[in-house]
Amino acid sequence: MKIIFMGSTEGSLFCLKELCRRGFDIAAVVTQTDKPAGRGMKVSAPPVKAYAAENNIPVFQPETLKDDALVSQLAALSPDLIVVVAYGKILPESVLKLPPKGCINLHASLLPKYRGAAPVNWAIINGEKETGITTQLMVKKLDAGDILMQEKETITENDTTGTLLEKLIIKGAILLADTVKLWDERKINPVPQDESLVTFSPIMKKEDGKIDWNKNANDIVNLVRGTNPWPGAYTELGLETGEKLKIWMAVSAQIDIAGEPGKISIDKERLFVKASSGAVELIEVQPENKRRMIVSEYLRGYKLPARFNS
Repeated sequence: MKIIFMGSTEGSLFCLKELCRRGFDIAAVVTQTDKPAGRGMKVSAPPVKAYAAENNIPVFQPETLKDDALVSQLAALSPDLIVVVAYGKILPESVLKLPPKGCINLHASLLPKYRGAAPVNWAIINGEKETGITTQLMVKKLDAGDILMQEKETITENDTTGTLLEKLIIKGAILLADTVKLWDERKINPVPQDESLVTFSPIMKKEDGKIDWNKNANDIVNLVRGTNPWPGAYTELGLETGEKLKIWMAVSAQIDIAGEPGKISIDKERLFVKASSGAVELIEVQPENKRRMIVSEYLRGYKLPARFNS
C-alpha cells in the first residue's frame, strides 16, 4: 500500500517516523514551504522535510494544493491512501478523491467535540478534564468525517497545551499507525459523527491570551495553561503605557483581597491578583521584551501598579 503523508510540525514528524518504523511505503511527503521563524527570522524548513530527504522520500512543498500540476504529480504516484497530521492547509476535493482508500486525518480531540484548529488549547481553557485523539476519514467539511478509532487522555491540573500535546502525539502516532494497518485490512467500521454533539475550537489569536480579571480564578488559570506556549496569557500593566506582562504559570489561591478585580497583593516574595471569585497567584512571568523569570525575581526588579487592567 502506497501512502502520501501530509504534515508540517514536530508532531507530524513523530507520526511519520512511526509509520516508517512499521514498514509502511511512504511514496511522498507533502509539507508547508520553508518560512522565516524564531527571533532572528531565519528561514527554516518544516521538521518532516529533512527526515524525508534523509530517507529518500520525495518532498513536495506547494504554495497551494489547488494546483492542477501538483495534483497530477501526486496522482502519478498512484497512492492508495493519504495520511494527514497537522499539515496546515485544507485539502481540496481534487486531492481528497485521489486515493482509493481515502484520506485519514489524526485530530487531537474526541470528535465530534472540538473540531477545528486548536482543540487542545480550548479543551484546557474550557476546563475539560478529559480529551483524546481521533483518526477519521476526511471529507470536504472540516473534521466532519466518519470516526475510525479513538483513545482518551486525562487532562491533569498541571497540564499546559504544550505538555498535553506531547502526550497526545505519542499516543496519536501509535493510534494512527494502528488505524492505517486495520483500515488496509478492512477491519474498521467507520462511525458517523453525531452532529448534535459538535463543538468547535477556532484558531488561536494573540488577543485570546488577554486575561480578564473579572472572571473567576479557575477560569483565569485555565487560560494561562491553555495558551502556554502560544499565544501566551498576558495582562496589561497600565492604560497609559499599554505595557504587557506575560503570565507563564499561575495557580488559584483562596485568599481575600480587598478592592476590584485586578487588584494586586504582594506577600513577601509572592504575588496575588484578585479575581471575581478567589485570587490568582502568579508563579512565572515575562516582562515585555525581557526573559522569563520566577515571580520573586520579578518583584525585586520591577515596580508594579496597584492593579492590572481588566
